[in-house]
Amino acid sequence: MVKRFIVVLVVSSFLLGCATIFKGGKQKIGFSSDPDGAKVYVNGQNMGKTPFELQLKVDKSYNVEFRKEGYESRTVALTNSIGAGWIILDVVFGLYPIIIDAATGNWYSLDQDHVNAALEQQNQK
Repeated sequence: MVKRFIVVLVVSSFLLGCATIFKGGKQKIGFSSDPDGAKVYVNGQNMGKTPFELQLKVDKSYNVEFRKEGYESRTVALTNSIGAGWIILDVVFGLYPIIIDAATGNWYSLDQDHVNAALEQQNQK
């Protein structure tokens, strides 16, 4: 009986949430604009100039603003959603994986892998 308990304890310590094991808590997002060279602000913070890639946490939504001198700025919402497949896998493996993935938010995914903005030139008066 004790031996069985130890085996179950060891095995369960390795059973993290499925999304935590296979996907993690961040996702690579590409940013581009037409024309290139626009400054990208993610939730108000300047992150770089297009084109580039950035790792973002999957359990959050983001406001992405593209700015370039001589062009109208453009704002894009980058949202997330829960992957139903991760929840199903967690349910199959028991309560512990559900708790882990729910607590970490790792069963979320950002809804886009790439954000592109076509910028329009400002009207010259």
